[in-house]
Amino acid sequence: MQATATFEVADFTPAPVPAGEIKTALPVGVATMRKTFTGEIDGRSETLFTAAFDPVSGTGTYVAMESFEGSVAGRSGAFNFVHSAATTGQDRQAEFLLIVPGSGTGDLTGISGTGVLTVDDDGTHHLRFDYEVG
Repeated sequence: MQATATFEVADFTPAPVPAGEIKTALPVGVATMRKTFTGEIDGRSETLFTAAFDPVSGTGTYVAMESFEGSVAGRSGAFNFVHSAATTGQDRQAEFLLIVPGSGTGDLTGISGTGVLTVDDDGTHHLRFDYEVG
């Protein structure tokens, strides 16, 4: 099955990163996010977001773990999904999205699958799940 939505970031709060001994060419950051989803995927999420990113060139990579609560195609519950991507500032590369096995609750118990995040030129964010509910 497939379900889609648009989403907005309702909150993005950077968090302190512990000082480490290993220094890389890109600064590492951590933040929490809250998102709202509208469409066949309807609800909200809380996200732990990490990135190595150069704000000047736009080059970097992120990894995010989301806890979603709401409905997918009319089925209500909660589950986790993880996603990541890299960018050179001009594109998205090496995209990955996975619904975390065993994380579903309610009518979404047993949900599994993959998905895609996309961003339109006007900044509209989209989410698509390719999923099954077992």
